[in-house]
Amino acid sequence: MTILIDADGCPVVKIAVQLATKYKKECIILCDTSHTFSVEGARTITVSKGSDSVDFALVNMVQPGDIVVTQDYGLAAMCLARKGIPISQNGMVYTDYNIDSLLLARHTAKKVRMSGGRLKGPAKRSAEQDKAFEKKIEELLVQN
Repeated sequence: MTILIDADGCPVVKIAVQLATKYKKECIILCDTSHTFSVEGARTITVSKGSDSVDFALVNMVQPGDIVVTQDYGLAAMCLARKGIPISQNGMVYTDYNIDSLLLARHTAKKVRMSGGRLKGPAKRSAEQDKAFEKKIEELLVQN
């Protein structure tokens, strides 16, 4: 089992790397050339900057049972198809049971924005969200 992190804009990189080290799992951080990551305990792969370049590199690496940290519903869906275990930065595990509704919500929000509508952005990140992520990813590491 490997932990793969879609690191562009990911606030829980350090938590994921610490837990990977604790459970002796390989951890790979993927980012594009507009970001720089160097975290002890993890290998960083930097790909060319481009639309979804990190997502495609990551999904091509996913093996069954790998944990994928991402907030991207599309990437989560592709990882599910490859039998990966995608988890959001807030500790929500994406599953075959919730991904369709999440993708529909993303599509609906895009339609609203494209027609000139405005949507409320996410609230400021809280310590509780970090704790929820840490708890859930640790559960996944213990189970596997």
